[in-house]
Amino acid sequence: MKATQHLHNLGQSLWLDNITRDLLNQATLKRYRDEFSVTGLTSNPTIFDHAIKSSRAYDDAILKGLEQSRSGEELFFDLALDDLVRAADLFRAAHDRTNGVDGWVSLEVSPLLAHDTLSTIAAARELFARAARPNMFIKIPGTKEGLPAIEEAIFAGVPINVTLLFSREQYVAAAEAYLRGIERRIAAGLNPQVASVASVFISRWDVAVAGKVPSELSNQLGIAIAGRTYKAYLELLVNSRWQRVFNAGARPQRLLWASTGTKDPKAPDILYAKALVAPFTINTIPENTLKALADHGEVGPLMAHDGGDCEKILARFAQAGINVDNLAARLQDEGAKAFVKSWNDLLAVIASKSVALQQAA
Repeated sequence: MKATQHLHNLGQSLWLDNITRDLLNQATLKRYRDEFSVTGLTSNPTIFDHAIKSSRAYDDAILKGLEQSRSGEELFFDLALDDLVRAADLFRAAHDRTNGVDGWVSLEVSPLLAHDTLSTIAAARELFARAARPNMFIKIPGTKEGLPAIEEAIFAGVPINVTLLFSREQYVAAAEAYLRGIERRIAAGLNPQVASVASVFISRWDVAVAGKVPSELSNQLGIAIAGRTYKAYLELLVNSRWQRVFNAGARPQRLLWASTGTKDPKAPDILYAKALVAPFTINTIPENTLKALADHGEVGPLMAHDGGDCEKILARFAQAGINVDNLAARLQDEGAKAFVKSWNDLLAVIASKSVALQQAA
């Protein structure tokens, strides 16, 4: 049995951290679904930037959009929704089979809205309506300004993937925003079944402290943060406030591990996939890591419900001068800025391709 199938049997969903038109056109995504137990995927501006820049598969669609006077963000969302609607349909069977627990794809609102709550809410509602698929998450960053947008979007019935979470505290704040939205729906007599996942980024922690801590602590910070967050996740699931909304028909917001590709060339290529095995969680896995896991991976033990030795490891990082609270805030801020850069790069690529295609036509 492939390790990917084993993870699925243990109750962890594997979602691909990638989307390109070539993956769809060449049936590679379908193969990952059928052979590697992939049941969903996520996207972000960086992924689409690389996809459109590196392929001619979008050229005809760009030309068609130009003929309709589409450009900039408007043209990008046309391209992205074309891909993601096809992917949503590919995973629709998993979505239906699990009654909406699994089988999701994700589309991010413009990162330029990261600090604009009202515009984020409006964009989330519009994109979900345009997709017209029940298994389409709209991604909103779990920043200070994003939290009220998450609550409002959930109250409006828009499924949300909360992105750019780095710490237990940031995760809990996002979970609370989701819960408030659900409680408001119950109070208003609305159906409380609005799905959400909370995406906690892992590998960026280890990149941030590389060369700044003793060698024996290399590649341990992200996993320790994950252990601390997983413990908080399980505690929320048995919290009486959460159980009241479950009793009213709501479902829990699932915990998702993001940024799980190994960045250190000296570390195992499935380091995080092996360490983050936990039922009722999701691992959004890069393509190379997915292939490595299917090829030679071995599933590690399940994560400890109490976080295991995460607090001891985090104490060692504190002794080495790492303030995880300050670093979490910095990583979230840097992540938001990186997505803005990728967004601007993406729009520049679309603009330059548009000019080249028009000149060649």
